Amino acid sequence: MISKTIGLTAASLALVSAQAWAKDSATVTVGIAAINDFHGTLEPPQQSVVVPDGKGDFVQVPAGGAAWLASAIDSVRAKYRYHLTISAGDMIGGSPFSSSSFLDEPAIGVMNRIGLDFNAAGNHEFDSGTEELLRKQKGGCTQFTAIKPCQIEKFKGAKFTILAANTIKDDGSTLLPATAIRSFGKGRMKVKVGLIGLTLKNSGVGQQPQNVKGIRFADEADTANALVGKLKAKGADAVVVVIHQGGRTTDPAPNGCPGLYGEIKPVLDRLDTRVDLVISGHTHWDYVCEYGAINPAKPFLLTSAGLWGKMVTDITLEIDPAANRVVSRSARQVIAQSPGYQASTAFIANRPEFPQFQPRKDVADYVAAYVKAADTVAKRVVGKLAAPVDKLDGPLANTGGPLGNLIADAQLAASTGAGAQIALMNPFGIRRSLNAAADGTVTFVDLFAVQPFRNRLVTISLTGAEIKEALEQGFDANAPEQVLAPSAGFSFTYDRSFPIGSRITAISLNGAPLDPAKSYRVTISRFLAEGGDSFEAFTKGRDPVEGVMEIEALEAWLKAVPPRAAPQEVRAVDARPDLNLLKRNAPPGQKYR
Repeated sequence: MISKTIGLTAASLALVSAQAWAKDSATVTVGIAAINDFHGTLEPPQQSVVVPDGKGDFVQVPAGGAAWLASAIDSVRAKYRYHLTISAGDMIGGSPFSSSSFLDEPAIGVMNRIGLDFNAAGNHEFDSGTEELLRKQKGGCTQFTAIKPCQIEKFKGAKFTILAANTIKDDGSTLLPATAIRSFGKGRMKVKVGLIGLTLKNSGVGQQPQNVKGIRFADEADTANALVGKLKAKGADAVVVVIHQGGRTTDPAPNGCPGLYGEIKPVLDRLDTRVDLVISGHTHWDYVCEYGAINPAKPFLLTSAGLWGKMVTDITLEIDPAANRVVSRSARQVIAQSPGYQASTAFIANRPEFPQFQPRKDVADYVAAYVKAADTVAKRVVGKLAAPVDKLDGPLANTGGPLGNLIADAQLAASTGAGAQIALMNPFGIRRSLNAAADGTVTFVDLFAVQPFRNRLVTISLTGAEIKEALEQGFDANAPEQVLAPSAGFSFTYDRSFPIGSRITAISLNGAPLDPAKSYRVTISRFLAEGGDSFEAFTKGRDPVEGVMEIEALEAWLKAVPPRAAPQEVRAVDARPDLNLLKRNAPPGQKYR
């Protein structure tokens, strides 16, 4: 039995007492409801938030879905007379079928209804090119992609502003607005909040060249630092950096940041100290961090709300208008708890110690219309699975595991006509677990949840030395570590204790060591072939033969042997796994071999 239900409407919000808003002091309170990495997740994603139970263990709380997120955001905004609702990027792109089939127009429509104020562009905002991104902002039905726009309704564009200060065009201007200022209150109690929006400086690395033609992505910290003074000159009492970059923690702690690490840290360590708050994203991690405890010279509040609308960060800024500054700030995570769901090994039930939000009707009805429109194609049966195959999470999220092996095998089988001997799958290209009905039936939408990127396969020739170079790039310092998932017959061993460039210690194909001088036919996605995820060695490929879409290869593989079982052998072998660390950091129910 759930202890509390929340379903706020405009009328009920109006009843929130002035006492909850008013502060009998010299400060003005501004609340911020912050999200990130929504990725067009219109429906509950059948995923959970992992939180400490206070007894040395963790619990899973089912969460997500646009209508439940809307109610959670309403509950945060109801606390504040003055508030902003902000997203730190990847609102679109890499989305489930019900949104991506319509160019993520419904994701924009959802955020319009929720009342989003600003979104800092993430790397996935550029997935369909800059012209399509500008259409998302301005509206209209001009077609820039293979998918037809405005299939369900005339698209009016985002009512919120997309910010990206470091997207620089050839003429030196920015593709999207760099900053914004919002004012709250009147007279001597008037305050201004200035915002700087930033995408990744390497947003272009993961894109096809035509998607980012005519723009470059500048350094995040340099860009922000050049703008802080300008915002202050315009009267900003608070400066908020909304950046699509983030970190990770060594243990799940949504309201803390134990062992924070990742690419956000060097950005923060160079950031102007006049910044008060950094709202981050990209890594799909959740944390609230007093960064001054890590670097006393940089006393920022740092937040991230995970992904898929499973949480919203409730941030409070206390601003002294006379002193023209923030005097205190705090944040806490609010889980957008939604109905329980059946996972591969157990039913994830609602947790009575957390509020259960009711779906907001206007958002639920809007989502339902798009889900219905996509339903016919989505429910087409494509095959059967012997058992659902989970996407690895936690410390092993950068490895493919059985699901990565399954996909690599499918890609190898689909490209034998091009002479393929090896297929390699990037784990970050695996978006969700591969689920099935009770009888093992898999539908097209199940596949699309796993591989929504519409990438084609490419088979290229690489020498054994070039293959090793590519594998090594999964362990270099240019991007988050990523262990490529190999097809059957191909295996390699890695050792992180060795220097960068020398961490692949053994490679074999069909039991024989790979010959550095010999040429092999390797199948990868076009994304990787163009150097995506910093795998630049793949751009050396010769004699390319383009194949089918990734999702088509997976469908054919499932149909060929019903029910198909995921291969369980370890093909990418960690020479020195710290199993105690892995187990301590693992989400509940995560298994390791």
